This record gives sequence, structure tokens and C-alpha cells, in this order.
Amino acid sequence: MDEAVQSAAAKLVRRLRKGNYTITVAESCTGGLLASTLTDIAGASAYFRQSWVTYANEAKVKELGVNSDTLEKRGAVSAKVAIQMAQGARERSGADYAIAVTGIAGPSNEGSNKPVGTVYVGIASASWATSVRTEIGGNREQNKNGFVHFALLSAMDCWDDAMVRSREEHEEAARAKLAEEQRRQALEVAIEAREMEAQERAPWQDEAWEKDTEDGDFSLSDDIAWTDGEE
Repeated sequence: MDEAVQSAAAKLVRRLRKGNYTITVAESCTGGLLASTLTDIAGASAYFRQSWVTYANEAKVKELGVNSDTLEKRGAVSAKVAIQMAQGARERSGADYAIAVTGIAGPSNEGSNKPVGTVYVGIASASWATSVRTEIGGNREQNKNGFVHFALLSAMDCWDDAMVRSREEHEEAARAKLAEEQRRQALEVAIEAREMEAQERAPWQDEAWEKDTEDGDFSLSDDIAWTDGEE
């Protein structure tokens, strides 16, 4: 295995181990090479769940839940299929992340309108999924190795972008919560200030009620002379 590929795999595994994450893979054109690369690293059972090699379109539909209409309209080598492969693998394995690879390793493109060396890599988590594409020029072996290398690098790039977005969303949520708390406190202060102002403007209300209470019973007959209706 190429040293650059091994290095990329080791870097991805360090990310997985650091966050205690698990990963699964679904492959077509690479025929299990990506899974082999990740499991060549000792202790793979801690982060690697399982893998699929769905070479035929029927296998992609049956094993990963890829939409047959998508395969017919877009072709197996497409962004949509790469994403659906990754999503299907992640959901079925229960892993935190999934990588899917679908491409044309060569030597021919077998009737496809896409050139040999084209590959789509799908990466999915529980909250997001994306696909990236590239073209690699080489023979079949070189392309397969290149696809794996590209898949590993792409997974790390997507991972890092997702971590940045997650951190930004968390910070934005924290700012929004702080702003709401400050608004609530300001409202409470304003209400308290209005109540104090109202009391200062009409102190007689408190005094009047206090006087009525202190004087004892109050009777209308004390102040009004009742008559029998005759003058």
C-alpha cells in the first residue's frame, strides 16, 4: 500500500479514536480496498463496524437501499448514488460515519459517458451527507489506490468542515441564549422600575387603605342620616 494512503488512513483513524467514533464503508469500484486499508491499522475493532462491496447495481439497491430510479437516471457513478450508499451503510451499521466509493477504475468505462478514473465519494453522518468528485489518470490498480486515497482525504476534509460548522452553530446558539437572558433581565428591571415609579406618584393609596384598616369598622350610618321618606 502506498505510504501516502497509509498516512491518510492513520490520520483519519486518529480522529475516530479521539472522539470515540465508529465508521463503516460501502464500496463498488475499489472492491474492499478502503475497508482493508482502514482495518490494516491495529485496534480496528474499536472504530470499524462493517463494510459492503456492492459491485452490481442490484446489490446497491438490496444491501444499501439505493434508489433504483436514481441508478437509472443518474447512473451508478454519480453524486446521488454515492450519498445514498453512504447513508444506507451508516443506517444499517449504526456507525457514526460512513464513506462510500463509486467510480470507474478502468481500463474501459463499460458504456458510461464518464471517463475512466472518475470517482464519487459519499460521506454521511446522522445529521449531514455530501459527495465529492475527482478524476484520476492511471491504470486500474493506480486508480483504485487513488480512489481510496481521495476517499480518506475527502472524509477528513468533510469531517473538519462539519466540526467547524458544529462549533459555529453551538457558539451561535450560546450567543442567542445569552441575548435572550439579557433581554429577559432588562424586561424585569424595566417592570420593577415602572412599579416603583407608580408607587412614588401615588403614595396616598397605600396610606388610605392603611387608615381604613387602623380606624376599625366602617359604617355608612356614621356619616349619613337616614329618613323614613317624609320631610
